[in-house]
Amino acid sequence: MDHALITTAFQLDGYRFVKQLGLVRGITVRSRSLIGNIGAGIQILFGGNISLYQELCEKAREEAYEIMMLHADQMGANAIIGMRYDANEVAAGVTEVLAYGTAVVVEKV
Repeated sequence: MDHALITTAFQLDGYRFVKQLGLVRGITVRSRSLIGNIGAGIQILFGGNISLYQELCEKAREEAYEIMMLHADQMGANAIIGMRYDANEVAAGVTEVLAYGTAVVVEKV
């Protein structure tokens, strides 16, 4: 799937909708290792950007995004509209990241 055809908008300029296939989602649940938490704890002491947690969050978003794209491919979609992210803490230090949107088939106008 072309990343340019995944959007938070509800339309794609230059394309028309042929078919709406429904909701697609990608979910991942991640945690930082004990060593990673210790390293992040040290970063917290000095303030500023906590790069160890930032990397964890970015990796989780990327993984959820890829799973969502796979789900859309399996449904026969070539685009996703209304794409969003959501995140929740499942347990202490364990976070769920969800990427979701509407799978559609589009064709160039």
